[in-house]
Amino acid sequence: MASVRVGVFPPISQVEIDADRLQASLAGAALAGIDHVCVGDHVSFFVGAGSDGLTMATALLSARAELPVYVGLYLLPLRHPVVVARQLATIAQLAPGQLTLGVGIGGEDRHEIEICGVDPTTRGRRMDECLQILRGLAHGEPLTFDGEFFSLNDALIVPAPSPPIPLIIGGRSDAAVSRAARLGDGWLGIWVSPRRFASVRDQITWEASEAGRDASVFEHALNVWCGFASTRESARDLLAAQMQAFYQTPFEPFERYSPYGTPQHVAEFLSPYIEAGCSAFNVIPCAADDESAIAAVGQLRALLIDVASGHVPASVAGATPAIPSSR
Repeated sequence: MASVRVGVFPPISQVEIDADRLQASLAGAALAGIDHVCVGDHVSFFVGAGSDGLTMATALLSARAELPVYVGLYLLPLRHPVVVARQLATIAQLAPGQLTLGVGIGGEDRHEIEICGVDPTTRGRRMDECLQILRGLAHGEPLTFDGEFFSLNDALIVPAPSPPIPLIIGGRSDAAVSRAARLGDGWLGIWVSPRRFASVRDQITWEASEAGRDASVFEHALNVWCGFASTRESARDLLAAQMQAFYQTPFEPFERYSPYGTPQHVAEFLSPYIEAGCSAFNVIPCAADDESAIAAVGQLRALLIDVASGHVPASVAGATPAIPSSR
């Protein structure tokens, strides 16, 4: 029997963090039975917006200890991996077993990478070294490393996180998928069809086996923008407006990967991803207000759990697709 977890990105502004609004969203998520809360990570995204993923994760874990936090995605190549290893060890002491770290190289805004002193063309190689160092330091033993970007002599971070913090690798490229097989504990997709998701799952299983790793313990997840309203037209309008404002690009190229409508419509759209191997959905909700967004994700979670357990409710089975099926 498949299992599935559903998390939510609290519907707060990308430019300004409102502590009271955030607390209300966390309380709503806990009440709705949502499995975890999610945070993103940007240093200076397009218009200078962003928030630090690990700082936000720490704040959320402090505010609501019972809600695990999924960072998706942390721009690891912009940071020194030894510093990140210490941050992770500190969080693990404060909230053991409550953090999942998704990492990625970024890509939508090259200027963000450049102003951090990183050549965008080196991000993939830097990521590989960062991951090797994080994994090496996670054992609590001295690490010596000599790479293209980092050179360490007997680096040591103690105490080691216990239990270990899962490192989930994000990205749609073949290089990112290979990185997940070699250096990650799973893969985090975005803007992919169920068919592509299943293909990635199979590729990771094969490459991990070739590298002597057991992919059966990996977790594969999906970040997904969703619009919620009583009608699909209204839900699409909400979703398109927020995505266009965030990415500074038209909504249409992303539409076939971004469901909208009632929770039932969205559940029908996402159900094929469960069969494709997705066990965690990180929902970025767009709705008329925060309370409606959180409530809709709670309803979506219940519907997807029914699907995963084989008890597909009639409301999902008979729903009209939110948008044409992805191929």
